[in-house]
Amino acid sequence: MKGQTLAAKRPDETVAHAQRSIDFSQLASRWGTVAAAVIIFIAFALGTDRFVSLDNISNVLVQISVLMVISSGLTVAVASGEFDLSIGQAASLAGVLVAGMLVLAHQSVPVAIAVALLSGVAIGLINGLLVTVLRIPSLIATLAMGPIALGVNYAYTGGDSIYATMPDSFYAIAKGTVFGVVPMPIVIALVTVFVFYVLLNRTRLGRSVIATGANIQAARLSGIKVNRARVTALVLSAAGAALGGVMLTARLGTGQSGAGDAYLMDSLTAVFLGMTAFKPGRATIQGTLVGVVIIGMLDNGLNLIGAPFYLQNIVRGVVMVAAVGLAVLRGEIRFFR
Repeated sequence: MKGQTLAAKRPDETVAHAQRSIDFSQLASRWGTVAAAVIIFIAFALGTDRFVSLDNISNVLVQISVLMVISSGLTVAVASGEFDLSIGQAASLAGVLVAGMLVLAHQSVPVAIAVALLSGVAIGLINGLLVTVLRIPSLIATLAMGPIALGVNYAYTGGDSIYATMPDSFYAIAKGTVFGVVPMPIVIALVTVFVFYVLLNRTRLGRSVIATGANIQAARLSGIKVNRARVTALVLSAAGAALGGVMLTARLGTGQSGAGDAYLMDSLTAVFLGMTAFKPGRATIQGTLVGVVIIGMLDNGLNLIGAPFYLQNIVRGVVMVAAVGLAVLRGEIRFFR
């Protein structure tokens, strides 16, 4: 009788153990990337006292502010199921346009910024039309748009950087503070992240974008205007890149033709890292933010400990491959479905 009682309990214990294992797996899947960010922070904090200083943390946040803005826009495009490989050149074009409007055309700061942002909207709109009307895959359409934007860039500048003194109100974008404490780039980045987060998670447009990215056929059958969602997502992606280009020009104090090009790979890395956190397999603003912070900590921490400059790229690539590769093996991320 006693043996029967024990035997009767064993299946329940097995089920409970299996449930605990599943719960642990889900917990690791959702929060593993965040845990990795915490581990990286602790490792660098132990490696050098300067890493955890208030000045350095503020410096890291300022350094990643442009990447945060550009990556947030790209997240919207990826959430819709599209890729945007033109964001680097879109940022560069916006950067030289805002400088040109201020220095060469002698326009006011608001007008110059508006022209730069409109250039991003135009690039995103063209990308969207190529994808939805001509049915060119976004990977190809945006890859082609990059050189086009670069050509416009060089046609405008002649390949030269735009060096000149700009209005102090424009420099305030990069060097100003709010309440004399919080650097303006951090404020702009956080506001941008908040706007994109609300857009994706609290609006009908955001739900349409996410539904389109999850299953375009099901979204179409449910009455969602999927082409409108895709075009809008690509417009927002390029507009975010243009805003990042404006911020970059304010930081550098000059309009440089290729200043924003490098942000393409960094933004893709941040978005893909973010797709392994919180809601694995989905591009989310909060996930991208974690990815951006990881990139910023790696770059800053490696600099502080005196690592060779090329090691930053190697480590960043290894982290991306490890995180995304693991998610792909678990079936959480699938590309080119």
